[in-house]
Amino acid sequence: MSSSDDTPTVPIICPECETTTRIPVDNLAESLERHNEQLHDGEDVAHIDPDIADQIQNMVAEDMGLLE
Repeated sequence: MSSSDDTPTVPIICPECETTTRIPVDNLAESLERHNEQLHDGEDVAHIDPDIADQIQNMVAEDMGLLE
């Protein structure tokens, strides 16, 4: 069994709250949705750091062979 320290985290930013945090990837969708629902009337204000989102997108595209 792995510890919570082994779980990868993703940087999240919320420009309106002026906060940055890291959320375990396992809780990412739920945490973002909860934050935005509770603090921003459901608007997608808090989001994954754009630089990280781009890197993830590139890795997935490469794994799928879309860049060949």
